[in-house]
Amino acid sequence: MDPAAIRAALTVPWTHGAAVDLRGITVTGPLDLSGLVLTGVDLSGATFAGPVHARGTRFCGLAWFRGARFTDALDLTGAVFDNDARFEDAVFAGPADFSSVELRGIGRFDRARFAGRVRFDGFTGYGNFSLQDTEFQGETSLRNAEWLGGLWAENARLPEAADFTGSEVHGRLWLKGARRGAAGLAAGALPMAFGYAWDDAAPGPR
Repeated sequence: MDPAAIRAALTVPWTHGAAVDLRGITVTGPLDLSGLVLTGVDLSGATFAGPVHARGTRFCGLAWFRGARFTDALDLTGAVFDNDARFEDAVFAGPADFSSVELRGIGRFDRARFAGRVRFDGFTGYGNFSLQDTEFQGETSLRNAEWLGGLWAENARLPEAADFTGSEVHGRLWLKGARRGAAGLAAGALPMAFGYAWDDAAPGPR
């Protein structure tokens, strides 16, 4: 599908419950959505053959990318999601940047695969955020990220050098089975965690 046609389809006024159905499409070239205000969209199963730029983009409705494949760079720096963002089973072959993203609904990245560099620096999530069975293979930075609705990361896999400097979790922190390099990911790896926390080093609420 042509990127210009996608922009035209998504820049219509959003109404509650409305979403553009673009499931399974192949985007044939670079897609630039930077600075736009978008209606709801379901891009589950889509393949992005070129880079995707959405710096400062506002997603007014649902934003579903379940099972999507990003073959090149994804840049969501400063984007705002007014509702849920779903990336379950997504594959990120190139660098992915979620720096300074504001997510007002839930965020689901269950079973997603990040092959390249990924950044969540300055990320703010207000709803529950899930990284269950998510795999990070490249440079991973989550500096000054803040999860106000809790963080669920059961069986997540992160590189040993994953950087959590300045990050905070408010609410439930679930790290059962999570790994950072060859070792278990302990709750103490996150500088500030308020509320219920569970990891394999000391199972049980604390």
